[in-house]
Amino acid sequence: MKQFLPLLLLWFWPVVVWCDLALPPPMAATSSFKIQLSEREAREIGRRIWQNEGASQVKNLTVWNKGEAFPSLGIGHFIWYPSGVEGPFVESFPALLTHLEQSIALPAWLRKTGDAPWPNRSAFYDDINSWRMVELRELMKNTMPQQVAFIVQRLEAALPQMLETLPKAAQRAAIERQFYRVANSPNGLYALIDYVNFKGEGISLKERYRGQGWGLLQLLQTMQFSSNDTMDEFTRAADEVLTRRVNNAPRDESRWLAGWRKRIETYRAR
Repeated sequence: MKQFLPLLLLWFWPVVVWCDLALPPPMAATSSFKIQLSEREAREIGRRIWQNEGASQVKNLTVWNKGEAFPSLGIGHFIWYPSGVEGPFVESFPALLTHLEQSIALPAWLRKTGDAPWPNRSAFYDDINSWRMVELRELMKNTMPQQVAFIVQRLEAALPQMLETLPKAAQRAAIERQFYRVANSPNGLYALIDYVNFKGEGISLKERYRGQGWGLLQLLQTMQFSSNDTMDEFTRAADEVLTRRVNNAPRDESRWLAGWRKRIETYRAR
């Protein structure tokens, strides 16, 4: 993979330090939400997501974590279920492929299968150095801007989707207010984009342990209005929601919590 490193460093060369994103003017409270990012902002968000998910290493663009029933691919570790496997988490890699097809020609084998071609983790790693896997890693390496755009679009769609699940006007108003409170805070757009990619919108009834979710909706519901520091409160609420998930999980997920906490600490305003 060494031949890929010069291109990779060139892609991220303009961004050498973590920084607060330049935010647009304050947004009015409305369920219609559109994100406008400069090329530099998009690259910075992509870099940070890739660092969070895969330590910015090319080899981590194609992984299958122990104890999981699916591979995680790309900078956002998008889920791709094998044939016959249905899990509680929202599958996102097929939608990414559809998004990529709008701007590039996909490899033929990716156009022919709707399911991950590896039945389990052992088969995945038996194939890890095959031409197919090398081609997949190169595709993920070369389409990082498109992957960021895909993640941004998911956040844009998240607000109306979350509001539609709430029956009361007061509930919808509270979520909308917290959403824009975060979006208009330093580091807030990065935090929203990363969290919805990391743990989802929180609207799928399958993504529940003991009836409680852990997505962006549940995080915003957990936030308090009394806090003066929005991003500290967003981070605190994220910790509470993720800790609750671990406590409610039907299997031991405690090994993930330290890494999750390290990740959400990057949400605090700098």
